[in-house]
Parts: sequence; C-alpha cells; structure tokens
Amino acid sequence: MKKSLVRIASMLWPNGVTSFAYYQLTNPQVRKLRENELSTLNTADQSILKFKGFDIQLYIWIGGAKSILLIHGWEGQAGNFSDLIKVLIERDYTVYAFDGPSHGFSSKGKTSLFEFTELVGLLIKKYKVKNLVSHSFGGVATTYALYQNPEIAIDKYVLLTTPDKFIERIDDVCHMVGINDNIKKRLVERLENETGLSVLNLNVSDFVKSIHVNQALIIHDKDDKVIPIQRSRNVHKNWSASMFMQIDGTGHFRILRTPSVINDTIQFLKN
Repeated sequence: MKKSLVRIASMLWPNGVTSFAYYQLTNPQVRKLRENELSTLNTADQSILKFKGFDIQLYIWIGGAKSILLIHGWEGQAGNFSDLIKVLIERDYTVYAFDGPSHGFSSKGKTSLFEFTELVGLLIKKYKVKNLVSHSFGGVATTYALYQNPEIAIDKYVLLTTPDKFIERIDDVCHMVGINDNIKKRLVERLENETGLSVLNLNVSDFVKSIHVNQALIIHDKDDKVIPIQRSRNVHKNWSASMFMQIDGTGHFRILRTPSVINDTIQFLKN
C-alpha cells in the first residue's frame, strides 16, 4: 500500500490501519535463500522443536568441544549465517542454529519479540553454549533473553549490528508504511495492552547493563541503511564488557558474508 493511501486511510479508518501496522510488526516475510545457504543447511543434523504452537526448525553441525549458538535477525533465518558456519566448522566448533517462530523453515503464524526472546533463552540453556553470534534484531532478542535469565553466563558474544530501542523499530515501521502519530500511539497501546510491558523500557542499551557476558564485540557498517550505526554505538556506550568495530562497504546484510568480518569474528572468539 502506497504511503499516500495509508495517510488518507489513517484519517478515515484508524482501527484498520492500526491493525495493518500491527500485522507488519508481527508477521515476518520469509525471504528466499541462496543456493549456498541452502546447501549449508542440508549438511546439518536437523530436528523440530515444539514451541508455543510453532514447529521450530533446529540445525546442528557437530564438531569439537567448543560450541556456539547463532541467532538470526527479524525476517532472517539460520541459512543467512552459511559463510560463517563453514568457517566455524573448519575451526572444529559445534554450531547450533534455528529458524525463529514464523521464520525460515519453521511453521508460520503471528509472532513477536517476546516469543523470539523466550526461544533464544530456552536454546541457550538447552545447548549449554558459552558463545553467541547474533545479527540485527537477533541482538534485541538475545540481550533481552540474557536480561530475563540472569543465571546465564556467556563467555564471548559477537553482535553483527544491533538495534537499540524497541520504539525505534516501531518508528521505522511507521515511516516505512506511512502512518501518522495517532496510529503510532494506537499501535503502541495495543502492544502494551497485549504484553503488559512498556515499549519505552525495551532497550538493548538498558538490558546490557546487567547481563552476564564476559566479552562482547559489536560490528556495524557506518553506511547501514537498515539500522543506523548510532544505535549500536549507544549500546556499546552503555556496555562496559563490549568493544566496538566500525566497518564500511558491507551494508546491513552483506556483513554476514564478508570475509574480513568473518575473520574478525573468529579471531575474537579464539582470543
């Protein structure tokens, strides 16, 4: 729907446009994988986990004693990490990954940050991993999961870009769709009524102040068009355990398959 039509509809049918915006936030699009991403997934041991009415697709590449969990972003999936997975296997890691609720090859339905977060916490405990790599929105779900489970201690955590404030995600959707401040207010109220949480309190830069991570590395492209680099910088500023690396030439998605980024990730995990 074009922004101009949405603006008109926002005035005439505010309830319908609020539902439309809500749908955009809770129903991720499934993006087609590249051939090499599919081939990497096909080398994994695969299984299904029943979770919150979803069939969650799990992947394991059995290697050595070192283990790591990979957490994809919103509208992403495990296959997006294929280039990193290949290098981790070469380095004798046991690699765990998954497709989130309504993502990738998991079953489809309405989902949210909160289901994604609960699943991440469950899998960290299930696999007893001490190393994590997340991309984009995966950083929100992971830091929130660690915040909600203070008994979990992580040795190394790499964030390949991260959002900060959940309200910024809502702002981004509102801008993308073209809805006005009145609809945004209605949308926030609907989310808060359903979750019982204040949207303004869902901030990665707050979560990281109390989670138990020994060392973290945030890598972000200065020209990222999806998540502005300042959001990662603010997380870093509030996270004493973190280091920050600014890069260029990768954008938001190519960062996952850029050899220098993969090498920096491996070196950080190794040291």
